[in-house]
Amino acid sequence: MAQATQRVLILVASGPSTPARCAAPFHIATLLACMDAEVTLFLTGEATQLARREVADRLRAIEGGEPLRHFIGQAKSAGARLLMCRQPGVVIVAEALIDELDDISSGGELAQMILEYDRVLTL
Repeated sequence: MAQATQRVLILVASGPSTPARCAAPFHIATLLACMDAEVTLFLTGEATQLARREVADRLRAIEGGEPLRHFIGQAKSAGARLLMCRQPGVVIVAEALIDELDDISSGGELAQMILEYDRVLTL
């Protein structure tokens, strides 16, 4: 009998003010996706800034390290989905967002995912 695919939701809350924490959620997502888990990364709060091209291309977890976009690309290549929370009153300029972003979602959709997924991590 085949084992059901594990569904993992990673809430990404770290943003540009804590660059050392920003690569870890994408690295964990890559590892889990490579282990055949269904992984969704959900950018919330300050982490929504990571979906902006200028931030993803310049932010580095460590000095001299790869830009965050490298880790986002690895997670996407492994099969992870990337969602961003829609923030009330914040104007979203689609052209400023990274291509790796799959969708912009609401808090209600996030709440539904929290109830449905097998595991929820906050990083």
